[in-house]
Amino acid sequence: MKSSDSRAVARQARREGVLAPLFQILHIWRQRAPLLTAGAILSLLALLIGLLLMREAGLRVAAMTMGMIVITTGALRILGSARVILRYAERLVTHDAMFRALADVRVWFFRNLARGAAAGLGFRRAGDLLSRLVSDVEALDGLYLRIIVPLAGALLVLPFLFIAINMVSTVLAVVVAGLFACGAFVMPLIAAMLGRRDGGMVNHAAAQLRIGVLDMVGGLREIATFGAEGRMLAHVHDRDAALYRAQMKQARMLALAGAASYLCGQAAVVVVLAAAMGLGLPRIAPLPAAAVLFLTVAAFESVGGLTRAGALAGTITRAAARVVAVADLPEHAPAEGTQPAPAGTDICFNDVSFRWAEGRAPVMDHLNLSIPAGQRIAVLGPSGAGKSTLAALLLKVVAPQGGQITLGGTDIATIRDDALRGRIAWLSQATHLFADTIRANLLLGRPDADEAELWTALEQAQVADVVRDLPEGLDSWLGEGGASLSGGQGRRLALARVLLSRAPILILDEPATGLDARTEQEFLQTLNDVTEGRTVILIAHRLTGVEKLDSVWRISGGKTVELRSE
Repeated sequence: MKSSDSRAVARQARREGVLAPLFQILHIWRQRAPLLTAGAILSLLALLIGLLLMREAGLRVAAMTMGMIVITTGALRILGSARVILRYAERLVTHDAMFRALADVRVWFFRNLARGAAAGLGFRRAGDLLSRLVSDVEALDGLYLRIIVPLAGALLVLPFLFIAINMVSTVLAVVVAGLFACGAFVMPLIAAMLGRRDGGMVNHAAAQLRIGVLDMVGGLREIATFGAEGRMLAHVHDRDAALYRAQMKQARMLALAGAASYLCGQAAVVVVLAAAMGLGLPRIAPLPAAAVLFLTVAAFESVGGLTRAGALAGTITRAAARVVAVADLPEHAPAEGTQPAPAGTDICFNDVSFRWAEGRAPVMDHLNLSIPAGQRIAVLGPSGAGKSTLAALLLKVVAPQGGQITLGGTDIATIRDDALRGRIAWLSQATHLFADTIRANLLLGRPDADEAELWTALEQAQVADVVRDLPEGLDSWLGEGGASLSGGQGRRLALARVLLSRAPILILDEPATGLDARTEQEFLQTLNDVTEGRTVILIAHRLTGVEKLDSVWRISGGKTVELRSE
C-alpha cells in the first residue's frame, strides 16, 4: 500500500468518531433487541454455570487426591447437563439473532444506497460497494459475538470471581481480580487503540483489491485489445501485496494481544499456587486452593478472546463506519417531501440555478423552461451542458440551489419521492437489464402487471416477435446486462418496461445511444408511435429528423434557448 493511501486512511479515521458508527449499527439492530438480549442472557447463564462446574470439579478432584469424601456427584451432573443445554441454546439464539441483524443491515444499506445513488451519486466504484456490502457487513458480527457478549461475560465474571475467592482469602481475591481486570479490560483496550489504524488499513486494502479485480474482469475485451494484460495483472498483484502486508501487520498485533492475555492468566495461576504454598501470600488450605485454581483457570479462559477481539476492534469500527457512510446524503440531495403528486402534469422550471460543486461553473444559471402537459419537446446541447442534470433535477435526485421546479403547479420539493417518480418514467442511455428473466425485468416497471399487459408493452416497443421466438418466451433468461440480446433489442425491452409504468411524463435521456443509424431511426419512430398523449422530454446531442416534436430547446451557458416551436 502506498504511504499516501495509509496517511489518507489514518486522517479519515481521526476525523471520524470511534463510537458513533457503532451506535448507528446498534440502532439498526433495535428491532432485534429482544433476540439479541436473550442470546446474551443465555451466554451469561452458560458462563456462570461453567464457573460453578469448574469450582465443584476442583473440590472433588482435590478431595479424592487427599482421600477425603466430598458429595459433589449430583451437583456435577446437574451443572454439567445445564451447561450443555445452555451452551447449545446460547449458540442457537445468538447466531440466529446475528444472522437476522446482519440481514437488517443489508436491507438498510441497500435502501440508503438507492436513496443516495439514484443517478450515479454516492459510490462510483463497484468493487468498493461490493466490499462494503459483503466484507464490511460480515465483519459486524464480531461486534456482538466477539465484543458485546464476551464483554458482558467479563463484567459478570469479575465480581463473581472476587466474591468466590474472597471467601477464602481477601488478599488473593484482590490480586487475582486485578489480573483478571487487566486481562479482560485493560489489555483489550490497549489492543483496540493500537489496532484501530491497522484495521482501517486492512479494510482499505481489501476494497482496493476488489476494485482492481472487478475493473480487470469488466474490461477484459479492452485489456486484450490493447495488450494491457501484464500491466493490469501487475496492478492487481500490487494491491494484493498491499492487502497481504496489512493482514500480516494485523496478525502480529493479534499474536501479541493473545500473548498478553495468556500471560495475565498464567500469572493468576502462579499467584494461586503461591498462596497454596504460602509463598508471599497468606496460606490457604489445599481443598479451597484447588477450587480457586480451577475457578481461576475457567475465568481467564472465558475472556481469552477479548484481547484478540480488542485487536480486531479497529477492523470492526472501520467496517461500521464504511457501512453507515452510505446514509450520508450527497451534497445536493433533496429533502423528502410529504405531499401526494398533483393531478396536473404541467412542468415549469422557474429561475433554477444549480452547480455540482463550489468553485465550478454553474450548470444552470437562472434557467426557465415551461413544458405544458402532453407536449413533446427536445432538449439539445453538448456533453456537460446540463441536459442530464435537468432530468436529475426533475426526478428529485438532486435539488436546485436556487429557483423552483413545479409539477402541476406544486413545488416538487414538497412531493413525496415515490409519488413524483410514479408520474415520471425515465429511459436513459445506460438503462440496465438484469441477469434475470424477461418477465422479471418487465415487472420492475410495474409489479402488478398481468401477462396480457406485458405482451402489449412488448408489442408497442416492437420486440414481441423476438420474445416469442425465444424457447421460454417471457421466462427466457437474460444474460448480465441483457447480453443475450442485441443492442437494439435490449433498448426496446427497456422501452417496454418504461411503457408499462403508465407514467404521464417520459424522460428519454439519449435513448438511442450506441445504436447504428438505421436502428436508431427505427427506434425513434417507435417512440413517436407509442408516446402519443404523454409529455415527452427528449434529451439528445442532435436530432435525426424523424422525431415528432412540438418544440426544440438548446441549453447553453446554463440557460435555455428555444430553437423551434410548432
